[in-house]
Amino acid sequence: MSELVTNATRHGRSGCRLRLHVDPGRVTVEVEDASPIHPRVCSPLESDESGRGIFMVRELSRHFAVRGGPGGGKTVQAVLAAS
Repeated sequence: MSELVTNATRHGRSGCRLRLHVDPGRVTVEVEDASPIHPRVCSPLESDESGRGIFMVRELSRHFAVRGGPGGGKTVQAVLAAS
């Protein structure tokens, strides 16, 4: 959650909106911002000091998606297993 909110705040050109949905066995995190630019998911090198966050979120998620919004922004969604 903090990685998605940090990215939206840093790169989204606006504030952001966080939505959490908790269901049996899963937590859905959605972060909406005003930027139409999708986050870059790259495979970081061991020597890289940054750029791992979205990669890690995607790898830890059951489902990861980025959807464009009607006002030109986007929503980043990660569905995580919960026990």
